[in-house]
Amino acid sequence: MGVDRGFVLWFTGLPGAGKTTIAKILEPRLKELGARVQILDGDEIRGWLSPQEGYSREDRERHLRRVAHIAELLSRNDVVVICSLVSPYRSSRDYARSVIPNFVEAYVKCTLETAVGRDPKGLYKKAREGQIKNMTGTQDPYEDPLKPEMVVETDNQTKEESAEFVMGQLRRLGYIK
Repeated sequence: MGVDRGFVLWFTGLPGAGKTTIAKILEPRLKELGARVQILDGDEIRGWLSPQEGYSREDRERHLRRVAHIAELLSRNDVVVICSLVSPYRSSRDYARSVIPNFVEAYVKCTLETAVGRDPKGLYKKAREGQIKNMTGTQDPYEDPLKPEMVVETDNQTKEESAEFVMGQLRRLGYIK
């Protein structure tokens, strides 16, 4: 088997950077190695875990603490958890790292211009039109990770190249064989 323990792969980056796209490519690849995989996608999990939360800093941090605990519980039971979350604040990511023993931070990096150009969910457009407040990257800051285990530069790679890069980094770190 290529995966013998659970771990949490925590994708962070601007909306539209490619986090969910890469997660969905990785899922079947990791399953082929014998891993049990669970994606915790920011848009999906927020709806059932924290529907009452808004997008203030406090609301986001409270939501991300909840996600971190769920991810830790799953990984403790040998599930590979791929968290696809903007998680814009270092403090939230640092908290997740502090409660998850096998934590791998992957900064999915692209320029704001690239993210706005992709805008797969129309969020940047809605923010420009005033329909969304506290939009990360435009109205609210995104704090770049200081020491992520990997940086996935989606400006310079196809989605398949990005996924292959992540797999290579997971091998390098000893999480997959």
